[in-house]
Amino acid sequence: MKRRAVSADFSGLKSRLAARLPARLDAGEPAGLETSVALILAPSPRGPEALFIRRAEREGDPWSGHIGLPGGRRENADADLLATAIRETREEVGVALAPPLLLGALDDLRPRTPSLPPLMIRPYVFGLAARPKTRLSGEVADVLWLPLAELPACAGKAVVSIRAEPVEVDCFKPGGTVIWGLTYRIVLGLLPLLA
Repeated sequence: MKRRAVSADFSGLKSRLAARLPARLDAGEPAGLETSVALILAPSPRGPEALFIRRAEREGDPWSGHIGLPGGRRENADADLLATAIRETREEVGVALAPPLLLGALDDLRPRTPSLPPLMIRPYVFGLAARPKTRLSGEVADVLWLPLAELPACAGKAVVSIRAEPVEVDCFKPGGTVIWGLTYRIVLGLLPLLA
């Protein structure tokens, strides 16, 4: 994929993201593990679509098999969390992102499950001119493109297993896929900005 500027389809979203100051957790409290994710958008006839991943199932991974976004832990070689999101996306799904494709950042988040390690997640939003080709890594079982405008109609509750305990959670359920937890909260933060 050529590293072009943001698609014109997302110029309004880029302006709305630039007009707000995202909440940052690194001011005044320990961040724990610093991580970032890429929320990748592409235009479609049904409005902006987002790239989601289904994580590979792995023993001991608290996110095993979950729907998520490409991303991961900051490494020492990463200049910042934006570099982390770009690197992790390339490693996990083979998509080459670049700063000119960045639309902006959303609020930092923490997991609400107390059994997870302390970490901070910074979501970055990217706007592409079209769906890129993807290549799955060992960490990713599948890639899904879902139209964001259709997710609110799929909002509801689902029972998921957290540490082998059934827990009812808020979620989006498009076509039987359950998007919950941090990914649900990240998308929920973006939806009002799409209008």
